[in-house]
Amino acid sequence: MHRGTRSRRRSQEVNERLHRAVPGGAHTYAKGDDQYPEGLAPVISHGRGAHVWDVDGNRYIEYGSGLRSVVLGHAHPRVVGAVQAQIGRGTNFVRPSLVEAEAAERFLETVPTAEMVKFAKNGSDATTAAVRLARAHTGRPMVAVCRDQPFFSTDDWFIGTTPMPSGIPPQDTLAFPYGDLDALDALLTEHEGAIACLVMEAATAFDPPADYLPGVRALADRHGCLLVLDEMITGFRWSPAGAQGLYGVVPDLSTFGKALGNGFAVSALAGRREVMERGGLRHEHERVFLLSTTHGAETHSLAAAMAVMDVFAEEDVIGELHRLGDRLRAGVSQAATRAGVGEHVVVRGRSSNLVFATLDGTGRPSQEYRTLFLRELVRGGVLGPSFVVSAALTDEDVDRTIEVVADACEVYRLALEAGDPLRYTGGRPVKPVFRRFA
Repeated sequence: MHRGTRSRRRSQEVNERLHRAVPGGAHTYAKGDDQYPEGLAPVISHGRGAHVWDVDGNRYIEYGSGLRSVVLGHAHPRVVGAVQAQIGRGTNFVRPSLVEAEAAERFLETVPTAEMVKFAKNGSDATTAAVRLARAHTGRPMVAVCRDQPFFSTDDWFIGTTPMPSGIPPQDTLAFPYGDLDALDALLTEHEGAIACLVMEAATAFDPPADYLPGVRALADRHGCLLVLDEMITGFRWSPAGAQGLYGVVPDLSTFGKALGNGFAVSALAGRREVMERGGLRHEHERVFLLSTTHGAETHSLAAAMAVMDVFAEEDVIGELHRLGDRLRAGVSQAATRAGVGEHVVVRGRSSNLVFATLDGTGRPSQEYRTLFLRELVRGGVLGPSFVVSAALTDEDVDRTIEVVADACEVYRLALEAGDPLRYTGGRPVKPVFRRFA
């Protein structure tokens, strides 16, 4: 992990191959090479724990692993062992497997606010299924999403509200601000009887005001709509039961994914029996096509999820995430302050889910300064689109990261003094994921 000592030629070659074969050069927009400084987007060969190696042999300390999904670290032995054992018994059958019942029961023990659960492969499908259930249960067409939270689904009802609505007809989706009960009440009153559900994360970068989540719950009940909590990020980072388990709010429906499988493809839609059963066979209502996927309950992914839940039950993973995050936050903040950029390189968020802001000379978020900062991190052997920790990080990893950040902050200071970050970016700035034109 020595700064700039190894070639990245093979990564550049494979990136070109990816762009020829795959639209965008990646299967997730957030993994695209436009999210990294020019010429410094590594193509990964393999990973173990909190480290990954690119195809050129460069080793990196990795943060935000698998877009926050790899919470225990790559190739975690208990998860890998559970998957290997299950693969040898078959992964997909013409009828449900015993593992489906075991995983569902295990999940409901972990998330006690839920009475039923159905598994899928990705968060978008689970959250869209929640919206479909809410519309069927309430007989209402509209959805209200929290506008201060960036992503809920790849499906039309949400993507139609973003700066990338091409190919999507107008949607019955409204937006409300986080933390403002009066604004939410006004929206529900204006569209009285039309909004099927509120879709939101319980927490953002900061804990919610003490009265906010109980107030949202009360407003949903008063106006007859369902509360859907997206726990894709907060599940197994705020608590094993997600933010609802930490803050004590009971949603009608909630969706989990990411850390649930430690990188294996598994998500979950969970909630009240009365609502969930509308997607089943034991009711007298019109049927709802809820989730019906060939691969939704593959046995090895469910085995991975059960192994993850076992590790969280037996070890203080949440505590370790916070300890590592606290160490990283303190070190980065001190390094930035010492370099004179403490008001420009800012660490935010819950310690188990840290992000960083890169601000220009006027204090505004800057893609150019983000590019500069990411460039110095990558060159120093840190792959960090965020500072979201995994439990596989060691104190040595964190301390090495702080050293790299300290070096990056010195370059940051020079750019601020010159008023010209482009001099230090090495090429075009990184781009936001949601933008109208490529």
